[in-house]
Amino acid sequence: MTVCRVSVVIKALNEERNIQAAIESSLRAVAEVGGEVILADSHSTDRTVQIASAYPVRIVQLAFANERSCGAGPQLGYQHARGDYIYILDGDMQMVPGFLSQALAFLAQHPEAAGVAGRVVEQNLTSLEYRERGLRAPSQLTPGHVDRLDGGGLYRRRAIEETGYFSDRNLHSYEELDLGVRLRALGWTLWRIPVDAVTHYGHDAPPYQLLLRRWRSSYVCGAGELLRASLGEPGMRLVLRDVRELRLYAAVIAWWAVLLSVAFWPLGAGARAACFAALAVFPFAVMFWRKRSVERAAYSVVSWCFHAAGLVRGLVRKRLPPRSFIPCRILKEPLEPSAAMRREHWA
Repeated sequence: MTVCRVSVVIKALNEERNIQAAIESSLRAVAEVGGEVILADSHSTDRTVQIASAYPVRIVQLAFANERSCGAGPQLGYQHARGDYIYILDGDMQMVPGFLSQALAFLAQHPEAAGVAGRVVEQNLTSLEYRERGLRAPSQLTPGHVDRLDGGGLYRRRAIEETGYFSDRNLHSYEELDLGVRLRALGWTLWRIPVDAVTHYGHDAPPYQLLLRRWRSSYVCGAGELLRASLGEPGMRLVLRDVRELRLYAAVIAWWAVLLSVAFWPLGAGARAACFAALAVFPFAVMFWRKRSVERAAYSVVSWCFHAAGLVRGLVRKRLPPRSFIPCRILKEPLEPSAAMRREHWA
């Protein structure tokens, strides 16, 4: 395949409501700098592929639905990307005009940087999940030197090739951190610049329904899968240091163990029941004191429990070789209009 400047890989699963906007914003973005757009579809069962087929984009799809994961989508797109630079975009995002030009200029000025991202502008401000995320204001989403490019970013192909693969197909979350760990272990750096890069709407499901969805999709297993993938690897120290949630989830598991142990304490039945109740309520009380909200406190503790159980599931899950080719179907190859036509049509 001939090389182009930038490949925008849109990873999607059942995004028929958002995929048109994602594709059109990506086509406008690559028209400014030269490049291509690839839809990496995780075996959607809605009209995502049908809608995308109306656009001059390459469409590749997982051959088997049971191989869906957050890591498989970017790697599938990377397998078919021609760009010297790769941008990863979620199917419920839209690219902000002008960002790719500024990102390319930054990478040209910083040869030690493997990737750069911008601000992720959240549009869903009503969901409890996204309100909590915004209040936490994670450091990796603020401008400066970061340990991962959550929400997508522009990467040098040369840096990715040094790591051996783009994203670990075994991971159901934490795929950006995994890539960041592998890049930083080789001496590369990652940056976030104070420029809007994408807008993101996100899921609008009720918070507890979203937790159940993440359990069924194995999203909550990501921390355990990442920890297992890092065992014995050069980046294991970085994983243990950067994934602070691991300590929280380990504490939750310890809390469960203490609750189970109450049945064997040398106390009367009434005293054991009182101790069990006090221990069970304790984390809810602490979170209520911190957040001053019963709803937010309850959701925090329940979410921890889901992710702690997912940590255990992820640790014992079977792994496939991350460098192996992902079976797929090429559903569409785009025509190659001239750069002038692309600029005129998508400007």
